[in-house]
Amino acid sequence: MPEVSLVRRARKVDRVLADTYPDASIELNFDDPFQLLVVTVLSAQTTDQRVNSVSPTLFTAYPDAPALAAAEREDLERIIAPTGFFRAKTDSLLKLSQALVDRYDGQVPARLDDLVGLPGVGRKTANVVLGDGFGVPGITVDTHLGRLARRLGWTEESDPVKVERDVGELFPKRDWVQLNHHLIWHGRRICHARNPACGACPVARWCPSYGEGPTDPVKAAKLVRTAGRR
Repeated sequence: MPEVSLVRRARKVDRVLADTYPDASIELNFDDPFQLLVVTVLSAQTTDQRVNSVSPTLFTAYPDAPALAAAEREDLERIIAPTGFFRAKTDSLLKLSQALVDRYDGQVPARLDDLVGLPGVGRKTANVVLGDGFGVPGITVDTHLGRLARRLGWTEESDPVKVERDVGELFPKRDWVQLNHHLIWHGRRICHARNPACGACPVARWCPSYGEGPTDPVKAAKLVRTAGRR
């Protein structure tokens, strides 16, 4: 069990981030768990804005798993090309959609074990779908959450499963989904991988890594962004 002081500090940080980002939510557009699964796969190595720019055309052409499984490769590649790595992503989406049709009658399963058994779906993607598509609590360890958890002293691990465990022990399950959004928003906007805006950070007083980036408020303010890569 984590120390009480660490739990209190971590929950204080989350409360401050909640006040800082009251509108924090997933920044991908979707209407149902299938769309969420697809756009999460597409979001690898690109921005959510770019995925959102192609998703209306994509889902008009392929509104469900059977339609996407039957897509012509060339047509699908053309639609998702702006997201980058489109050949590999096309392959993933075709295999994923066919697996949904074959195993789950075209529906997205709401269990972690089932989701990670699908082609191209890891724990990160599965937890995004569970949390934002089904309301099932999970810790989504993407690059932002992992980086912030280590900087804040919540874990020393780099393995995503171990980070997931350590962070999960600090918070009640009911807070997990929104915690993901708070940390991801903060990682994209202020606590960057390189040159974090420490002097503009609302949780600097509770961060053992304070000083990794510029602490001068004016210099730090210039580093603050509105969004970033997934």
